[in-house]
Amino acid sequence: MKVKLLGYTPEPEKLVAAAAKFCYSKSDVDDIMDGLDDEKTASYVKMISQLGHSSVMEHSSFTFGIEGVSRSLLAQITRHRIASFSVQSQRYVRENMFEYVIPPEIAENKEAKAEFITAMEEDQRHYEKIAAILKEKHKANLLSEGMSEKAANSAADKLAIEDARFVLPNACTTKIMMTMNCRSLENFFSLRCCNRAQWEIRALAQEMFRLVYEVAPHVFSNAGPSCVHGGCKEGKMSCGRVKEMCETFEKLRGGAEQKQ
Repeated sequence: MKVKLLGYTPEPEKLVAAAAKFCYSKSDVDDIMDGLDDEKTASYVKMISQLGHSSVMEHSSFTFGIEGVSRSLLAQITRHRIASFSVQSQRYVRENMFEYVIPPEIAENKEAKAEFITAMEEDQRHYEKIAAILKEKHKANLLSEGMSEKAANSAADKLAIEDARFVLPNACTTKIMMTMNCRSLENFFSLRCCNRAQWEIRALAQEMFRLVYEVAPHVFSNAGPSCVHGGCKEGKMSCGRVKEMCETFEKLRGGAEQKQ
């Protein structure tokens, strides 16, 4: 897995503070940014956090580039609907010797890992065979319609992999560009950083948290699973590892602060 913070709203915390200032002062658009030094910005952000006035956090957003994650993760992350996603297409990008994610439990078991790799190799073989069969059919049809050899070959290939992709597994890797505002990220972190979240999306969420905390520590000071900033909200489903989770997030925040 590779996660990179590709871009974000300039001075994200200052913009959030300006939005809060709009709500709680007589400032107008000409002077709304005046006086928002680091100390004042932190004060406004802390105030809105205590008041639960989260809507002002929607004015700042972050864009991530994500690689080496599975299609299984893609199905989970796109459930977070207040976000923008761009995903590498299996319809237009041929999967030649596709890369795949091996779950840790499988990777640690020699027999299970061998079976898993065999399954991946079989999927690749089926994908290539189906694509070849369909390409031959589509090319013949396109040539009969008067299309040139070069054009028919290219068009037939795209038509073939459009259907051949259905045999590819959830383990197949993909690339995602994702943009979320701060409020949506807080919600994302509360759900996906939790120890009960599926391991792959939890690893992604924790790395995303580390990256945004480095840029906007005041905005994300209370981000993360509920147990890190209070009681666990999972009830009977709690993992019971509050101390472990607190230590994990202390390290994530500490690593980000060292880079500042």
